[in-house]
Amino acid sequence: TMDIISLRGGSPANFLDVGGSANVDQIKAAFEIITTDPAVKAILVNIFGGIMKCDIIAEGIVEASRSLDLKVPVIVRLEGTNVEEGKKILEDSGLELITANDLDDAAIKAVASIA
Repeated sequence: TMDIISLRGGSPANFLDVGGSANVDQIKAAFEIITTDPAVKAILVNIFGGIMKCDIIAEGIVEASRSLDLKVPVIVRLEGTNVEEGKKILEDSGLELITANDLDDAAIKAVASIA
């Protein structure tokens, strides 16, 4: 994820892995950690796999975005278990989240969001 951001002209400030068994509160806590770094200008969430369920990630992103009043763009790429449910949660949230079809698309959108 960090390499492709660099390849697309960005400069990653941080990397955080929530692990395959994260819950909504842990995802929110991850956003709290990331947003304490003033070098973070955007948040790219890249989920690809079968262990972590995309709907749980999406619920955590929505909860974090609402409760933390995020001031940086959030770019989300979901692929894996419950991906359609996750995408629907993001879409129905009413938040200004930037969704991506794949990792390259996510990196391009992340770099563009802070240009």
